[in-house]
Amino acid sequence: MFTLQKICFSVLNLFDLSLKLNGFPIKEAEIALREIQKKSDIEFEAHIIEKKQAIVSHHLKETPFYKQLAKHVNPLDWNSIPIMTKRDLQQSLDERLSINFTRKNVYINKTSGSSGNPFVFAKDKFCHALTWALIKDRFGWYHLDFNSSKQARFYGIPLDRKGYYKERFKDALSKRYRFSVFDLSDKAFHGYLEKFKSTKFDYINGYTSSLVQFAKFLQKKNMLLKQVCSSLKACIVTSEMLFEDDKKLMELQFGIPVINEYGASELDIIAFQNLKNEWQVTSETLFVEILDDNNKILPHGEEGRIVITSFYNKAHPFIRYDIGDIGILSKQSTSKKPILEKLIGRTNDMAILPSGKKAAGLTFYYITKSIIEDDGHVKEFIIEQHKKDTFIIKYVSTKVLSPEKMTLISNEMEHYLEKGLQVNFERLNRLERSKSGKLKQFSSLLKETE
Repeated sequence: MFTLQKICFSVLNLFDLSLKLNGFPIKEAEIALREIQKKSDIEFEAHIIEKKQAIVSHHLKETPFYKQLAKHVNPLDWNSIPIMTKRDLQQSLDERLSINFTRKNVYINKTSGSSGNPFVFAKDKFCHALTWALIKDRFGWYHLDFNSSKQARFYGIPLDRKGYYKERFKDALSKRYRFSVFDLSDKAFHGYLEKFKSTKFDYINGYTSSLVQFAKFLQKKNMLLKQVCSSLKACIVTSEMLFEDDKKLMELQFGIPVINEYGASELDIIAFQNLKNEWQVTSETLFVEILDDNNKILPHGEEGRIVITSFYNKAHPFIRYDIGDIGILSKQSTSKKPILEKLIGRTNDMAILPSGKKAAGLTFYYITKSIIEDDGHVKEFIIEQHKKDTFIIKYVSTKVLSPEKMTLISNEMEHYLEKGLQVNFERLNRLERSKSGKLKQFSSLLKETE
């Protein structure tokens, strides 16, 4: 028989209980995470070596897919381990699972497809529980508790009836209220404000671009969100690039710290902003490397491809997995505490210019951003490359950009990149987002043969 105390405890720990009922051993995962974090720096270096060898050996023995991919490798020679790409994983999940794992005893999800190479993936249940233990740990840095803290969630939501109510039900179990990012009109934001007035939210979590728009709305209304909802403690942004001026705007208008998260659904949180304002890499469950175009490991401080190994996923290999992003690890990084100094963008969002020069797509966005938003009328914009010398800036604004502003943007892009670029402008009522609600800030529409 349940006592009143046990019933109250279950209600207060509804999130943990839901994980446990679905077969995810959250308590065991939290204990394991604490044991890893207790290790000294020297112990941690030995731990990483052991985990790297162990996960490779496991999948060479238990996963036919990986054995075929990694022929003739030596688990003791890390440089002999092949680089996995998203294209390697675009085959049936059943063909990629390890022996003794089936769709019935693993956690299954799919990537968002923002890289252009979506696929279905799996995690064994302990690995998935460890992911949640890690998320809870990182949010705990800011005194946020998944079992008790109320979340204002700025995400997409399925528009079909079944999917919509399924997400609403999951939100209710997880103590969160979802604000759809598919409508960022002033009318919608007025409704959001009313919800903040009537609900004691502890924190905000959502896509960067939509939260920037909400901050701009508050700025226009000369309102501070913390004064509307005094219980707010923090705002966590994810899935899209966070620029420093956007962060300052949000912190000013929300009246709370803005925390930067970088993650991937098929892995874990990859990096999370700590209390020292450092982007701390998840060394407990992941091994992050920076490689050049020839798969050579680059020293800390140099820019290259982000390649990640998941130590604990025994159901599906993610070993030296090229996630498709470009970044830099700080020179101050250690084995136990790697620091992501900079995230430059995605490898598939590189712009190829007429001269053959390559530039990260976000370079264009960054160059244009300070000019286009200085206008005060532009709400948001994206950049598309249609030819090597032709770019289209699509924007949402209360008025058309002036010819002078357009000329200035074109000149700046040529100044920072190269001469002969053609920049066209297209004013829209709204920008198209992915099904998940993410906004892709730069897209190259060039074919690989161009």
